[in-house]
Amino acid sequence: MIEKSKALDILIMGRTYKVTCPAEEREALLEAVAYLDQKMNEIKSSGRVGNAERIAVMAALNIANELLETRAHRAPSPDGFDIAEVRRRMAAMQASLDQALVPQEKLF
Repeated sequence: MIEKSKALDILIMGRTYKVTCPAEEREALLEAVAYLDQKMNEIKSSGRVGNAERIAVMAALNIANELLETRAHRAPSPDGFDIAEVRRRMAAMQASLDQALVPQEKLF
Protein backbone atom coordinates (compact mmCIF):
# COMPACT_ATOMS: atom_id res chain seq x y z
CA MET A 1 0.00 0.00 0.00
CA ILE A 2 1.37 3.40 -1.00
CA GLU A 3 1.24 5.97 1.77
CA LYS A 4 0.09 9.50 1.08
CA SER A 5 2.40 12.44 1.46
CA LYS A 6 2.47 13.97 4.91
CA ALA A 7 3.21 17.52 6.00
CA LEU A 8 6.48 17.93 7.81
CA ASP A 9 7.95 20.97 9.55
CA ILE A 10 11.62 21.50 8.74
CA LEU A 11 14.04 24.02 10.22
CA ILE A 12 16.62 25.83 8.09
CA MET A 13 18.70 28.65 9.57
CA GLY A 14 16.23 29.07 12.40
CA ARG A 15 13.18 29.37 10.16
CA THR A 16 10.45 26.75 9.99
CA TYR A 17 9.08 25.60 6.64
CA LYS A 18 6.20 23.21 6.05
CA VAL A 19 6.83 20.70 3.27
CA THR A 20 5.12 17.52 2.18
CA CYS A 21 6.80 14.31 1.18
CA PRO A 22 5.96 10.62 0.99
CA ALA A 23 6.75 8.71 4.17
CA GLU A 24 9.36 6.59 2.38
CA GLU A 25 11.29 9.76 1.43
CA ARG A 26 11.17 11.37 4.87
CA GLU A 27 14.63 10.30 6.03
CA ALA A 28 16.27 11.41 2.78
CA LEU A 29 14.50 14.77 3.02
CA LEU A 30 15.65 15.26 6.62
CA GLU A 31 19.21 14.43 5.58
CA ALA A 32 19.04 16.98 2.76
CA VAL A 33 17.61 19.58 5.17
CA ALA A 34 20.46 18.99 7.62
CA TYR A 35 23.04 19.31 4.84
CA LEU A 36 21.48 22.51 3.47
CA ASP A 37 21.18 24.01 6.95
CA GLN A 38 24.86 23.21 7.60
CA LYS A 39 25.98 24.82 4.33
CA MET A 40 23.86 27.93 4.86
CA ASN A 41 25.11 28.36 8.43
CA GLU A 42 28.73 27.99 7.24
CA ILE A 43 28.18 30.79 4.72
CA LYS A 44 26.41 32.94 7.29
CA SER A 45 29.20 32.47 9.84
CA SER A 46 31.83 33.53 7.28
CA GLY A 47 30.44 37.04 7.70
CA ARG A 48 30.72 37.94 4.03
CA VAL A 49 27.07 37.31 3.20
CA GLY A 50 24.30 38.95 5.17
CA ASN A 51 20.78 38.28 3.99
CA ALA A 52 19.05 34.91 3.86
CA GLU A 53 18.26 35.07 0.15
CA ARG A 54 21.88 35.60 -0.80
CA ILE A 55 23.00 32.89 1.63
CA ALA A 56 20.54 30.48 -0.01
CA VAL A 57 21.82 31.32 -3.50
CA MET A 58 25.44 30.87 -2.45
CA ALA A 59 24.60 27.55 -0.76
CA ALA A 60 22.78 26.39 -3.90
CA LEU A 61 25.80 27.28 -6.04
CA ASN A 62 28.17 25.46 -3.69
CA ILE A 63 25.99 22.35 -3.59
CA ALA A 64 25.54 22.39 -7.38
CA ASN A 65 29.30 22.64 -7.76
CA GLU A 66 29.79 19.64 -5.43
CA LEU A 67 27.27 17.65 -7.46
CA LEU A 68 28.92 18.50 -10.75
CA GLU A 69 32.37 17.63 -9.43
CA THR A 70 31.06 14.29 -8.20
CA ARG A 71 29.51 13.56 -11.58
CA ALA A 72 32.65 14.61 -13.42
CA HIS A 73 34.81 12.17 -11.45
CA ARG A 74 32.53 9.19 -12.09
CA ALA A 75 32.89 8.81 -15.82
CA PRO A 76 33.47 10.88 -18.93
CA SER A 77 30.29 12.44 -20.23
CA PRO A 78 29.13 10.98 -23.56
CA ASP A 79 27.43 14.25 -24.43
CA GLY A 80 30.62 16.31 -24.12
CA PHE A 81 29.73 17.95 -20.79
CA ASP A 82 32.56 20.35 -19.91
CA ILE A 83 32.94 20.77 -16.14
CA ALA A 84 35.56 23.51 -16.57
CA GLU A 85 33.06 25.59 -18.54
CA VAL A 86 30.42 25.06 -15.87
CA ARG A 87 32.84 26.18 -13.16
CA ARG A 88 33.74 29.26 -15.18
CA ARG A 89 30.07 30.14 -15.60
CA MET A 90 29.37 29.55 -11.90
CA ALA A 91 32.26 31.85 -10.95
CA ALA A 92 30.91 34.50 -13.30
CA MET A 93 27.42 34.15 -11.78
CA GLN A 94 28.85 34.43 -8.28
CA ALA A 95 30.78 37.56 -9.25
CA SER A 96 27.65 39.07 -10.79
CA LEU A 97 25.65 38.29 -7.66
CA ASP A 98 28.34 39.80 -5.45
CA GLN A 99 28.37 42.97 -7.52
CA ALA A 100 24.58 43.28 -7.73
CA LEU A 101 23.85 42.55 -4.07
CA VAL A 102 26.46 44.76 -2.41
CA PRO A 103 24.35 47.94 -2.74
CA GLN A 104 21.31 46.09 -1.32
CA GLU A 105 23.22 44.98 1.78
CA LYS A 106 23.97 48.62 2.59
CA LEU A 107 20.21 49.26 2.81
CA PHE A 108 19.91 46.97 5.83
